[in-house]
Amino acid sequence: MVLVHGAWHGAWCWDHVVEQLRAEDIPVVAIDLPGHGPSDAALGDLTVDAAALREVLDGLDDAVVCGHSYGGAVISEGAAGHPALRHLVYVCAIVLDAGESCTASVPAVEAVDATALTSGMRMADDGTMTLDPGVAAEVLYHDCPADDVARALTLLDAQRMDSLQTPATRAAWRDAPTTYVLCTEDRAIPPGLQRAFAARAGAVVEWPTSHSPFFARPELLTALLADRARAAT
Repeated sequence: MVLVHGAWHGAWCWDHVVEQLRAEDIPVVAIDLPGHGPSDAALGDLTVDAAALREVLDGLDDAVVCGHSYGGAVISEGAAGHPALRHLVYVCAIVLDAGESCTASVPAVEAVDATALTSGMRMADDGTMTLDPGVAAEVLYHDCPADDVARALTLLDAQRMDSLQTPATRAAWRDAPTTYVLCTEDRAIPPGLQRAFAARAGAVVEWPTSHSPFFARPELLTALLADRARAAT
């Protein structure tokens, strides 16, 4: 099981799920994309992040790959055509086709209103952006345990703006079994937009959670991932 975090996050966001998967005897690795968590590499765009995932997959024989939010774009690009890939899981994630980017994706979907997340983005002169903690708490974690929220707000990293603007060149979901987790209480990626992304998946499950089910309902996520991992062996 390979877990890929979303924008501003790191492998730390999967801690509860990693612990529970290991208790289920599911081998798991949560990766830090370049420049996130303890990584001392430079922050990358989608191409760099996808290459980092692919390097991890190169060391594996079989993998179920899960991406959250922006991590969905990373797994679509980075896992495409990889011989180790057995299943993709998108968790309220962005599912790109070739030629689409996170800021210009799913052209056929009806326009959706900008979420409050946009108002919390703070742009820097160096091409990176950070999140206002108050907005992050309300938009990303509104149904999550207070301890998890407090810790997350101290760990959120900067994100390169062009990571959301880089077009994908490949789409792993076109050739691999795929599950989409649609979070109906998500305040970051509207459920209507998630439904458009979910239409690209072979299976769809819906949970009444925020954008962060790894905190809000880790047991649901663990059970789903364990099921996909066992089915892939």
